[in-house]
Amino acid sequence: MLKHIKNEEFDIIFLLIALTIGLIVGCKIGRRLRQSVASWSLENSGEALVRESLEEYCKNKDAHVLNCVTLRLEDGSTTQIDHILVSTKGIFVIETKHYKGWILSHPRAKFWAQIIYKNKHLFQNPIFQNYKHIKEIQRILDFLEPQLIHNFVVFSGESIFKREKIENVFLKEELIPEIDKYPDRKISLNRVQFCVGRLEYMRLKLSRKTDVEHQAYLMQKFGR
Repeated sequence: MLKHIKNEEFDIIFLLIALTIGLIVGCKIGRRLRQSVASWSLENSGEALVRESLEEYCKNKDAHVLNCVTLRLEDGSTTQIDHILVSTKGIFVIETKHYKGWILSHPRAKFWAQIIYKNKHLFQNPIFQNYKHIKEIQRILDFLEPQLIHNFVVFSGESIFKREKIENVFLKEELIPEIDKYPDRKISLNRVQFCVGRLEYMRLKLSRKTDVEHQAYLMQKFGR
C-alpha cells in the first residue's frame, strides 16, 4: 500500500514537471512567432513609407521606382528587392528596415543588433543582404557600368545608431537628400526607359504564390 502511494506521488510530480517544461517551451515558441509576425508587419510598414517618398520624388524627376521586385536567380532560387529607383543619376537598389531602438552595426559584421531596453535581436547585415541584389541587377543591366548601381540601406523606424555612421546607410528622411547629391545625366533618359522595361520584363508576377515561394527559400537558407 505504501509503495503504491509513493508511485502515485512520483507520477504526479513527473506530470507537473512535464507540464511546466511544456508551458515554458510553448511560451518561447509563441513569443518567437509573435516576434516574427510583428517583424513582418513592421517591415511592410517601412517599405510603404519609403515607397511613398520615392514615388513623390519621381513626380518631378526623370526617374521611375519599382517596388517589391522578385527576381529568379540563375540557380533557380528567388531574391526579393524592396525598391529599385531607376534614374538619370543611376540605379539605386534599396533595402528597407523598419526598426526602432538602438542599432549596433559594423560594415563588415555578418549580423547587426537591435536593442530595445534589455532585449537584443540579431538580424542579417542589410548591406550584405542587398549585395546579392546588386549583383543580380548588374547581371540584368549588363550594358551599364557597375559603379552606376548603388547599394542603399534605409531605416524607416525610430532607430538610433550607437556607432559611427556607415556609408550608404540612411534614415528615411535622409534618403532623398542623399540621392539628390549624385550628379545628373549619368544615364540617358532613353536608357532609363530601357532599364525599367527590362526590369519589368524580368520580375516575377507579384502574387501570393511568389511571396510564399520566396519565404520558403528564406526559411530553408536562414531559418526565418
